[in-house]
Amino acid sequence: MGTRAWALLFVLCGTIFLEGIDVAMMAVAIPTIRSDLGLSTGTAAWVMSGYVLGYAGFTLLGGRAADLLGRRRMFLLWLTVFLVFSGLGGFATEGWMLVVARFVTGVSAAFMTPAALSLITTSYAEGPQRNKALLVFAGTAAGGFSLGLVIGGLLTQLGWRWVFFAPVLLAGALLVPAVRLIPRQETPQQETVEQGASRQETAQQAPPSKTRRGFDLPGALTAAGAMLLAAYTVVRLEHGPHGWPLTAVSGAAALLLAAAFVAVERRSPDPLVRLGILRSGALVRADLGALLFVGAFFGFQFVVTLYMQELRGWSSLQTAIALVIMGCDMVLAPTLTPKLVARYGNARVIVAGFALAVVAYGLFLPVGMDWSYAAMFPTLIISGTAFALAYGPLTIAATDGVAEEEQGLAGGLLNTATQFGSAIGISAVTAVYGLASTGSGPEATLSAFRTALWVPVVMVVLGLSISALTLRADRQASAVSSVSASQTSANPAQRSGGMASRK
Repeated sequence: MGTRAWALLFVLCGTIFLEGIDVAMMAVAIPTIRSDLGLSTGTAAWVMSGYVLGYAGFTLLGGRAADLLGRRRMFLLWLTVFLVFSGLGGFATEGWMLVVARFVTGVSAAFMTPAALSLITTSYAEGPQRNKALLVFAGTAAGGFSLGLVIGGLLTQLGWRWVFFAPVLLAGALLVPAVRLIPRQETPQQETVEQGASRQETAQQAPPSKTRRGFDLPGALTAAGAMLLAAYTVVRLEHGPHGWPLTAVSGAAALLLAAAFVAVERRSPDPLVRLGILRSGALVRADLGALLFVGAFFGFQFVVTLYMQELRGWSSLQTAIALVIMGCDMVLAPTLTPKLVARYGNARVIVAGFALAVVAYGLFLPVGMDWSYAAMFPTLIISGTAFALAYGPLTIAATDGVAEEEQGLAGGLLNTATQFGSAIGISAVTAVYGLASTGSGPEATLSAFRTALWVPVVMVVLGLSISALTLRADRQASAVSSVSASQTSANPAQRSGGMASRK
């Protein structure tokens, strides 16, 4: 890739880095924020959950909006909204102000991230170039979260408001070059960045297409409502049996709205989501795999953080430094993973990533009261390596073969899956931990941690099974292609032999 291509990729990856580092810093800073503002436990929880609700509730709409309203427009607009509301959060003096700021920041990420992903899939040529760009994008996402833990710990020492102001500075640093690097007009046949600035200027001068699609407002409303209620239901899982009646009601309402959404989309002349895209087995398996893998990763990280801080008494900064090795995928994803994908294919690399994750989380199941960091290190580095192998190829598989005009939708589906995955992973381990906490004292707490650690293990085992189905489907497709190719190559010889005999 040339200089302009790398510069554009740097900006687009910067947004997913921004999103990851923002979430991680908030996770580290929330105890200090709660203490300083005198927030209740419920309000502090909503500061964290508000972002998840905004992100998960609108990411599907955000992905489709990028296709219909313009990827560049959506990217720049919502990056600006992210910047503004992150800054407003830094000036908050009441809990409700923080909740509103985090919710709107989550909504802006729901529009910004699918736009960035679809800009990559439509700006880089399909094949090795696009694959490398997506692997760098995926590695940057997890790297941002891991580095955010350390940076959040450092900034919290200076003052928790810097956790809000730091993303403002980073977003501003990305916004300025983004205005220049992202093409102003996207044509149906958008050219790759490698074709040069001169062709982009020519494309910008071309008259806009007269074909305009309508916006599916009923579909948008029912989709956002269903996603919001589903995300709320997942977040409520951590409240345990006492909150299950309300959890069940919100879950049922989410299902009803989802059914209404499907009915609307079937009748709409310009649906928000073309339901036929869900008939792609490869896309659905990739999204499910991403949901399970990300959910297990964040669920495991959440349990380990509690173990280090609550049971071992480590500070937030000590915990962050201990976990930073999990960010090794930031180095491995753009260097090792592209070579493995080129040699073995997406499906095999994804299976290897899931298999490593099973090993990593399984090694931590017998965690002891006085485990040294050396005993934890194998799990931490193997889990980071697993992320490098699985997440990037899953991103490729979730967007591969999708028409250009639906790349935003594909990105929205993938981001919806990953956000629900992270919410499910954290909520599930929290719920299991609460149910397993039947006694008091360090030994009872350790036993509850061990029980909760089974959640990420089960999730990656399920993901490994789904990935194995994809590998099997790829092998069958390759076998069919080989047979067809051999028959095609044999037919001309048979015909020439027949002509020679007749002569």
